[in-house]
Amino acid sequence: MSDQPDRQLAAKRNAAEYAVREVEDGMVLGLGSGSTAILALDAIAARIARGLRIAGIATSERTAARATALGIPLTDFARHRHIDLTIDGADQVARGTLDLVKGRGGALLREKIVAGASERMIVVVDETKLVDRLGGATPLPLEIVPFGWEVTIDRLTALGFAAGLRLDGGKPFRSDSGNYIADCTIGDTCDPAALERQLSGLLGVIATGLFISMATRVVVGRAEGCEIIDAPRRAS
Repeated sequence: MSDQPDRQLAAKRNAAEYAVREVEDGMVLGLGSGSTAILALDAIAARIARGLRIAGIATSERTAARATALGIPLTDFARHRHIDLTIDGADQVARGTLDLVKGRGGALLREKIVAGASERMIVVVDETKLVDRLGGATPLPLEIVPFGWEVTIDRLTALGFAAGLRLDGGKPFRSDSGNYIADCTIGDTCDPAALERQLSGLLGVIATGLFISMATRVVVGRAEGCEIIDAPRRAS
């Protein structure tokens, strides 16, 4: 029997625990979604039990419920406009740029708001999420307005993208913000930033799962340890 699931879990836990080392007392943290980011909550809770003081802003209702169960104090943007550090996962990470595809869990709008308010964003993944180019076999999630979703899908199709409404039990999946999710096949994209601008400007699209120039560091977990990749310097 293969030990791959155990090795992948160990890799995710290594990445999560490494990232949590960068949490400092008094920080406001962005608490991400996804399997690896959820593991980071366990490590944060363990440090809180040893005296760490932080407050977290959750990117999803699932994350908020888990954080509450672990005793992690939660806050919101009414009290804190600035987030010191966000620890979140990703569905894909481009090796050269650290641009991301996120949103397979359906929390991409909240994740993007939290990332945009963060001074730093550490992305925790296992090595299967590293790619040379974003896209390919991994669909790009788009959070879209429920009203007129059929028209939005038609617009995407007219642009050459194969897009379909995400379903949950035969009914449209709804994000925590009450929106629909369209999963869009984009192929291997050479210019994610241009694609982000194109799709974000499409009427009916609220947010895309492309996170461009948001990750400051990626922690790639492996069963034997971690690889740390820092974002390249951006031209000013």
